[in-house]
Amino acid sequence: MKRIAIFASGSGSNAENIIRYFQNNKKAEVVLVLSNNPNALVLERATKLGVKNLTFGKEQLNDSKWAVENLKNLDLIVLAGFLWKFPEHLLETYKNKVVNVHPALLPKYGGKGMYGMHVHKAVVENNEAESGITIHYVNEHYDEGAIIFQAKCSINKKDTPNDVAAKIHELEMKYFPEVVQQILSTDG
Repeated sequence: MKRIAIFASGSGSNAENIIRYFQNNKKAEVVLVLSNNPNALVLERATKLGVKNLTFGKEQLNDSKWAVENLKNLDLIVLAGFLWKFPEHLLETYKNKVVNVHPALLPKYGGKGMYGMHVHKAVVENNEAESGITIHYVNEHYDEGAIIFQAKCSINKKDTPNDVAAKIHELEMKYFPEVVQQILSTDG
């Protein structure tokens, strides 16, 4: 059975969607949800779904001993709305096993500070005709890891950042769990 851990900082709708997707799967399961925000709704969602969860601070995340104790035997780490830069020691330990979903078509609208509504606002302000999601491997630079998958949606001239956010959320809900399963299926 493949083991998945999810890192999230906020409400956790993507995390919940992935947990539910794998609940009756015989090949993979979400075994742990981690958050840097002790008040994040994702922790409540994980508890309700019976998934172990824990919170941590920067010092813990950057401590390789803490990581060894808490991140054992994982096949994939999924960043689902996790806003901190992922530590290099974990990227080395889990080489090509850390993935993220970004709410734009990278390389556009990526980098430090480009997340959530910041991205959608920039897309609207620049009169983009389309946006989408990018699922990519995580490396030592924000949003620069190898692209695994992209899905697009059209943007109308009357769309607000909230309209764009709704379209992006729909793409995330549809594709993120499927792509996670594909990654695990092709990974030995």
